[in-house]
Amino acid sequence: MPLTDKQRERYARHLSLQEIGEKGQEQLLKSKVLVIGTGGLGSPAAFYLAAAGIGTIGLMDGDTVDLSNLQRQTLHTTASIGTFKVTSAEQRLRDLNPDITPKLYPFRFTADNAVEILALYDFVIDATDNFDAKFLIARACHNAGKAYSHAGIREFYGQTMTVHPGTTACYHCLFHEEGIPVAGIPKGPVGALPGIIGSIQATEAIKHLLSIGTPLINALLTCDALTMTIRKVPLKRNPHCPLCGVA
Repeated sequence: MPLTDKQRERYARHLSLQEIGEKGQEQLLKSKVLVIGTGGLGSPAAFYLAAAGIGTIGLMDGDTVDLSNLQRQTLHTTASIGTFKVTSAEQRLRDLNPDITPKLYPFRFTADNAVEILALYDFVIDATDNFDAKFLIARACHNAGKAYSHAGIREFYGQTMTVHPGTTACYHCLFHEEGIPVAGIPKGPVGALPGIIGSIQATEAIKHLLSIGTPLINALLTCDALTMTIRKVPLKRNPHCPLCGVA
């Protein structure tokens, strides 16, 4: 559907980019991205996706807003405390951009609901905060053939990578489920760090949806915010990976 005059004004900066333009913006408005986790990483990722005009944004999170979340989870406000995070996020995204359609999943991503939900989306953002969820998302996206962005944050350190299942290095190629550390008292992160990493995840989603640029595949981008050292570590697909290996 052609852009309206108001949409041309809203997305004027996108329309000025050769890589996006009017056709690209129309594609974004038709696209669907699932954000699993609407906390530190999910907040900037979902916010920038909404600002970019991603037509449907799935918001999945079974938690409610807590006062301690507000140091970093910028989708939520003091007035949101006690409400489901997806409900709070929906309101903020609708206030930002009435063009988009948020779909709410006020529960956790599980092996039982993965197949049905993933089938509805073009790209997945893993914005969860625990290893079990990340391994589950990696397995589910691999089985569904859905490209996804992984990210993790702790203290002053963040990392992210994009995975094209079956063709690039995956989360299981890099990390092993055996010996997962037991969750302890959270350390950080510094509040602004998820803003950096989550924004990169949103950028990767937009690039994937428009087939532009070079995706962050076969590489792990790391950020040490204390020293502001950003590195791109090359990765190779592991032929013995328990998920995507061929050997």
